[in-house]
Amino acid sequence: MFRYDTGMSNSNGQTRKFALAIGAIGVVFGDIGTSPLYALRESFSSVHGLVISTENIIGIVSLLIWTLTLIVSVKYLCFVLRMDNKGEGGILALISLMSRYVKKKNSRKAGIVIMLGIIGAALLYSDGMLTPAVSVLSAIEGLTVISPGLSYWILPITLLVLVALFPMQKHGTEKVGMVFAPILIFWFIVIGILGLISIIHQPGILLALNPLWAIKFLVNNSAISLSVMGSVFLAMTGAEVLYSDLGHFGISPIRKSWFYLVFPALLLNYIGQGAFLLVHPDQADNLFYRLAPQWAVFPLVILATMATIIASQAVISGAFSLARQSVQLGMWPRIRILHTSEENIGQVYVPFINWFLMLGTVSLVIIFRTSDNLTHAYGIAVSATMIITSFLMIYLARKSKKVPLWVLIPLAALFLTIDGFFFFSNAIKFISGGWIVVVIALCMIFMMKTWVDGNALFRRKLQFISLTPEDFAKTIAVAPPARVRGTAVFLTANPKGLPKALLHNLKHNQVLHDLTIILSVQTVDEPHVEKDKRLTVTQYPAGICHAIMNFGFSETPDVPAALAELKMTGFDHNPMKITYFIGREAIALGTRKRGEIATWRKVLYLFLVKNAESPTDYFRLPAERVVELGSKTEM
Repeated sequence: MFRYDTGMSNSNGQTRKFALAIGAIGVVFGDIGTSPLYALRESFSSVHGLVISTENIIGIVSLLIWTLTLIVSVKYLCFVLRMDNKGEGGILALISLMSRYVKKKNSRKAGIVIMLGIIGAALLYSDGMLTPAVSVLSAIEGLTVISPGLSYWILPITLLVLVALFPMQKHGTEKVGMVFAPILIFWFIVIGILGLISIIHQPGILLALNPLWAIKFLVNNSAISLSVMGSVFLAMTGAEVLYSDLGHFGISPIRKSWFYLVFPALLLNYIGQGAFLLVHPDQADNLFYRLAPQWAVFPLVILATMATIIASQAVISGAFSLARQSVQLGMWPRIRILHTSEENIGQVYVPFINWFLMLGTVSLVIIFRTSDNLTHAYGIAVSATMIITSFLMIYLARKSKKVPLWVLIPLAALFLTIDGFFFFSNAIKFISGGWIVVVIALCMIFMMKTWVDGNALFRRKLQFISLTPEDFAKTIAVAPPARVRGTAVFLTANPKGLPKALLHNLKHNQVLHDLTIILSVQTVDEPHVEKDKRLTVTQYPAGICHAIMNFGFSETPDVPAALAELKMTGFDHNPMKITYFIGREAIALGTRKRGEIATWRKVLYLFLVKNAESPTDYFRLPAERVVELGSKTEM
C-alpha cells in the first residue's frame, strides 16, 4: 500500500502524487470498475418487467450516467473525502471523529454513534462476502458467449478461483499489488475503447447525456422505477471504497485517477452498452461481452477475471483493516492480526476474518449459482452504509467544518433523498435474495453489540482498586518491601487505579521490582499517534511510575516496541530484564439484575471472551517474560 505524504519538495511531490494516482487505480477502483459486467444488464432483467425500447434504453443509460456523476463525482469526490480523520477515511474513522463532539456531552448520543459504527462495520463485512462472489461469477459467465455448452464449467471455475484467492491472503498484497495498477489501467482502456466503438456505430445513444431522459424514464415508469433503480445502483457498489482507502492515497491522487481515467472509461462503456442494445434489443444477456468481437471474448473473460480478482482483493484487504479498527475501538474481541509488510503498518492479515469471508463467499456462490441471482442480494449493505456516511458527513460538516446552514441544508436534502431512494430500491430485493445479507449483517451487529454491552457491564462489575499510583508510592516509601532487580510492567485497563495483579504480586511474593511501571494502553480517536505522543509517564518516589500508552485506531498495539522508545532514569532497555504482569479475570455468571443484559447474552459474551486473543499475543509481549495472576469477577 501507499501512504499519502505532504512533506516533500514540489518536484518530488508531483512525482509522488502521480505514483499515488496510478496506485489508486489498482486498489481503490477495482470494485466500481468491474460493475459494467452486470449493472446495465440487470437493469433490463426480466424480473422488472421492463420493455427494452429506445426510450427505456436511453433513459436507463442516462440514469447510470447521472447517478455516477452525483454520487461518486459530486458527493464522494467533492464532499465526503473532505471529512477525514487525520488523513484516514472510512465509516469507523468517521465514527471516531464524531465521538469527539458527543462523548463528553451526551451519553445517549455517544451510544447512537457507537451503534452506527457497529451497523456500518457489519454491513461492510457482508459486502466483503458479496463482492468477490458476484464479481468473479459475472466474469466467468462470459464463457457462455463463446459457447453455451461451457455453462456447466462456470460454477466450478468460479469456486476454484475463490478457493485459491483466500489462502493467498496470508502472503500479503505487497508483491501482488505491484501488478494491480497496470492490469486495471489496461482494463479501463479496453472497456473504454469497446464502448467508444459501439457509440460510433450508434451515436443516437448520446442523448442519454441529457438528464431529462433519466427524469422522463422515472416519470413514465413510476410503477417499476424503484425496482429498476435497485439494479442501477449496482454501478455504485464500490463508491464507499473511495472513502475507506483515503488514508492510503490522499484526496488528490484519488480524484485524478477517477476524473482522468476511471470515470471516462465507465461512461464510455455504459453508453456503449446502451448503443449496442439500441441495435440488438434481444441480446441483453451478457451485455458487456457483446461489445467485443467473437475472437476477443475469451481474452476479455481472462482480463475480466483478473480485474474481478483485484476488486475482490481490495475488498478483502479492506475487511482486514476494518477488523483491526473494530478491535481497537472496542467493537470486537481481540483477534489475531498479522503484519504482512515490515515497511508498511497498514498491510495486515486477519486469519479469522479471512476464513469467515471465504466460507460466506463460497456459500453464496453455491446457494445462488448465477450472478443474476446474486445481484438480488447485492446493494442493500452498501446503500445502507451510504446513508450512514451521509448523516455523519452532514453532522460533521456543521460541527467541525462550520458549513453555513444555507449551504448545508440543500446539499443534505439532495444527498439524503438520493441515498434514501436507492436504499428503498434495494430493500425491495429482500425477499428475492437480500434477506441473506440482512441476516449476515444482523448476526454481526448482534455479536458486536453484545461485546460492547458485555464489556460495559464487566467494567461496572470489576472492582478496581481505588488507591491511586501516587498514594501507592507514598505507602511504599513509608513501609518499603523487599526489592528485586529489573523492571516490572503491570498492565491495567483502568488508567486511574491500581491493577489487581500488582497488589496480588505484592501480597503473595512480598517483593517489588526496582522499577515498577503501571501501564494503561489506550486507543485514541485518531488513526495514528506520533512517537513523541505515544507515552505519557509520571514518576513517583520509591521507583513507582505511571505510564499511559496511546495507539491510534488504525494501529496494532506493540507494547515492547513502544517501551523501547522510553527515555527515563533507571529504565533498562534490555528486554530480558523486563517482566510483564497481566491480570487474568475469571468471569462467572451471576444473578441478573435490572438494567443488565440478558443471561443468554452474557453466555455469548463469555464465549467471545474465551475465544479472544490473549493480551500477551495482542500486545505482542514476549511470552517468556509474561506472568499472569488470576482473580474472579461475577457478572
